[in-house]
Amino acid sequence: MVNLELYKVFYSVAKHGSLTKAAEELYISQPAVSQAIKQLETQLGTPLFHRKHRGMELTAQGGELIFGNVEKALGLLESAENTLTELNESATGTLRIGASETIFQYALSEKIVRFQKLYPRVKIDLISDISPKIIEAIKDDRCDVGFLNLPIPPDDGILLNGSIMYLNDIFIAGQQFSELQGKSLTLSDLKHLPLLLLEERTVAREAFNHYAASHNVTLQPSVEIDSWGFMKRLVAAGMGIGCIPREYTLQELSDGSLFELDLTPSMPVRSVGVAFRKNAKMPYSLRMFMKLFET
Repeated sequence: MVNLELYKVFYSVAKHGSLTKAAEELYISQPAVSQAIKQLETQLGTPLFHRKHRGMELTAQGGELIFGNVEKALGLLESAENTLTELNESATGTLRIGASETIFQYALSEKIVRFQKLYPRVKIDLISDISPKIIEAIKDDRCDVGFLNLPIPPDDGILLNGSIMYLNDIFIAGQQFSELQGKSLTLSDLKHLPLLLLEERTVAREAFNHYAASHNVTLQPSVEIDSWGFMKRLVAAGMGIGCIPREYTLQELSDGSLFELDLTPSMPVRSVGVAFRKNAKMPYSLRMFMKLFET
């Protein structure tokens, strides 16, 4: 098969009708252009140009016959290259973001809205699930970036890249437990109170279990819940004491519908981390989305 570069030289000479102008466009010497044309003619077995005093002219039985196809082929190749360049250097395509419903609400919603205004050509797919399921989606290439509740067990299939938000787990109550407001409590005091905890196999529940065990206290929930929003509603209704990140209940603490218990010792600080598929190339749209977290 003929070297593609020879066709590029042919096209440039045919387009300009000049060896000199083709050399200038291709940033090579005029003798190199002339040699490339001779080589192409030899491989194709036919003259492609008439060499005239005023320049180069396509031959009717050679150059003119292939010019249209060469032009079309080079155009298709350029289009393919531009498509790849666009994926790497402009915000287009689809950005797949994975996180829990709560992380979307409290950590990502403003960033996503801002990104969409900056890059309206990007389609955004939101994958809402618990952190272990988001990890699997990242590893299976169903998700470009995941925002996870940390800590998580080591996993060779993902790359953790810092945190975007710290989480301070606290215990909250509604006005039905107003006698506890301002009262100093210990972890053991919670044994006598109805506890509302997030369901098992979640990062938050594992963090709570580890916290209780590290202080040699066994605590069993009265109710297990699958979302922070539902927990806040039940706590406000007086069903019990909830354990939730302070960052997810700022509004309720501010308006007085819920209050924070004064508990010693406090729970360790957690965070929301960022994860990518290991060894995956980061497209331009994802790089620009992550850049929003730098400001």
